[in-house]
Amino acid sequence: MSRRYDSRTTIFSPEGRLYQVEYAIEAISHAGAAVGILTKDGIVLACEKKGGSKLLDVQKSEKLFKIDNHIACVVAGITADANILIANARLYTQQYMYAYQNPQPVEQLVQRVTDLCQGYTQYGGLRPFGVAFLFAGWDANYGFQLYQSDPSGNYGGWKATSIGENSNAAQSIMKQDYKDDITLREAMLMVVKILSKTLGTVTLTSEKLEIATVTLRPGTEEVVYSEMTPAELSALITEAAPIVAAAAASESS
Repeated sequence: MSRRYDSRTTIFSPEGRLYQVEYAIEAISHAGAAVGILTKDGIVLACEKKGGSKLLDVQKSEKLFKIDNHIACVVAGITADANILIANARLYTQQYMYAYQNPQPVEQLVQRVTDLCQGYTQYGGLRPFGVAFLFAGWDANYGFQLYQSDPSGNYGGWKATSIGENSNAAQSIMKQDYKDDITLREAMLMVVKILSKTLGTVTLTSEKLEIATVTLRPGTEEVVYSEMTPAELSALITEAAPIVAAAAASESS
């Protein structure tokens, strides 16, 4: 039945479904895992780092991006599609700054990007963007905020969420371990535990994951985006090792 209605994004099936949009969302579930956790001190973004050739000259992350001084994101899906949307997002923030001399509110930026995604599900000759985002940012109106978007153009605010492969397993851990007063360091340890679960290993290394934080400089409203170095990741993995081992032992018992 679906083959009669999945050739275009503009055709509804008799059940009211848009199959091409559903296929795009399904593609996200096969991408590398990405996690975001909102804390009282800031936001932690983390993602699985796909192994590549040792000859590859890696200059920057392929999944973690800084959009503006106060907004960052992590992606899951087709990176080339993400690059287009990130370029537009950066343009939107600079246009807003030029017009109003203030940083763009986080949710307003997310809404503009997801409106663009939604447009690609509504017109013939286009295909949905095969990428999902976790946006992390801070503004003076609502403080730290974490949003998740998908190829359909939907978005929502979250305290903790995940996208990509094994996202259901990640969500299960976050439902169990997350608490409203969680600290930034506790969240960083949690993402190591989550990624060890989604990757199916208890021996994580700094080559297998990337972690970034969005925080405020103490005593100011200056937003700081920071990506952890391999040495910092190794130290964090070592610190989280007993937590990961305990979780693996409780599952096997």
